[in-house]
Amino acid sequence: MRSIVRPQPGDYPAAYHPYVLGTRGDELADAFRHASDEEARTRALVPDNKWDFRYAPGKWTTREVFQHIIDIERVFAYRALCFARNDKTALPGMDEDAYQAESRAGRRHINDIMRELQAVRQATVELFESFDAEALSHVGTANGKHVTVPALGWIIAGHSEHHLRIIRERYLG
Repeated sequence: MRSIVRPQPGDYPAAYHPYVLGTRGDELADAFRHASDEEARTRALVPDNKWDFRYAPGKWTTREVFQHIIDIERVFAYRALCFARNDKTALPGMDEDAYQAESRAGRRHINDIMRELQAVRQATVELFESFDAEALSHVGTANGKHVTVPALGWIIAGHSEHHLRIIRERYLG
């Protein structure tokens, strides 16, 4: 993957700053690799009886959190594709709770979810590898906020790391 360094504040909405800070590595390829490694490591830590566990009423199950990581990665990768192709359309936000309610993650085996996560991550890595310097220089608007193409990659990796920390702390702790 070409060198895609950590974005600066202002390249993304302030709400995503903890995600960008929560990534590992100096380049996006490192951040994706670390997030993938942490996904596999965290999956291995979850005992069979914890996949449908909620740490509090109204919170998602462990299984649903992994599905959420997939859904958000797909949405943000789509945003990156649109902006990299210089599409000036302002993209809508998304209601993560509504997506989760329709995900039917509870009906899926965790091995299927993890296989899908690996496939989505590989597709995301390939997408960012396909972007040249010009594509990476583009900016777009999603959910009413400006964001750069590289920042979307870092947000994807950081979003996963954020939820994996929550799984380890609140679901397994």
